[in-house]
Amino acid sequence: MFRRAQILTLVSATVLAACTSKPGDSPDSASVAIPATGAVDTSMTTVSAADAALPVTIGMLDPNQASADQLVPLGVGRPAADALIAGRPYKSMTAVDRVLAKTLNEKQRDSVYTRLWVPIDLNTASGEEILLIPGIGPRMRHEFEEYRPYKSMDQFRREMGKYVDKQEVARLERYVIIR
Repeated sequence: MFRRAQILTLVSATVLAACTSKPGDSPDSASVAIPATGAVDTSMTTVSAADAALPVTIGMLDPNQASADQLVPLGVGRPAADALIAGRPYKSMTAVDRVLAKTLNEKQRDSVYTRLWVPIDLNTASGEEILLIPGIGPRMRHEFEEYRPYKSMDQFRREMGKYVDKQEVARLERYVIIR
């Protein structure tokens, strides 16, 4: 049993190291230290400097900071990525959407917005902004607006949990903030 745990730990560490490295990185740029106990200690994980510097907002790329090389793999395309970068800074997702709508259809933008997002304030976001959250329709937009003002994320979780399951609430939470 102990040997099986060591093998699983080694495989997990190898996958983690492979996922955190980029083509052209030296073999040392993404490595995982495995303690003698066989458990992976994430405090000992080494990530390449490029990965550590990724602009992330609530687990997503920030359109105000992402490079063209980060945007293109999301399905944006080089011309739209360049246009997005040229239009910075963006205070709202509606501004980002106006740029991407010139080259991407709604379904394509929904796909991009699962990885690229400027968080919207639950208390001030327009209905148009709320509808940009992938999978949100008029009914859920109404629910977002109905419970304003939000005082905490716990309140948001509790109110949205009346309409969708916990997994969906967690997904929605990635798109919003309370200021």
